[in-house]
Amino acid sequence: MKLIQRIGYYLGGFAIGLVLLAFFLSGKKTSCSYGPEARVLKNINTKKIIFSTEVLSGLSKHALDSTSIQTILKKGDINFSKSEPRKEPCAKYLIEGKLKNEQILLTVENCDSTATVTNLNIESGDY
Repeated sequence: MKLIQRIGYYLGGFAIGLVLLAFFLSGKKTSCSYGPEARVLKNINTKKIIFSTEVLSGLSKHALDSTSIQTILKKGDINFSKSEPRKEPCAKYLIEGKLKNEQILLTVENCDSTATVTNLNIESGDY
């Protein structure tokens, strides 16, 4: 068998495999969260999220709602240098995100069954 034929068979089988894989995984909630940031955000979003009274008053003061905070919790960036991931009994994370030209900083305590948003800091400006 010539090299060109081998490459052709390989690419044909590879293409069929990709089509089958796309068919079986389409419509399912599959994700590849291998990085530490993605794993922590996924872990926080699987739990019941509680807002402190300070955060609720900050939301009403800045005319935001809980869905904007949910967006930051799903797509934000974790600042691990300012976080305390090994703190007992609940790990503490600083999550940063942008929303409507504002930089939003959230402090989240990630416990076993709940995630509590304890602090909200909003910095207006051109980011």
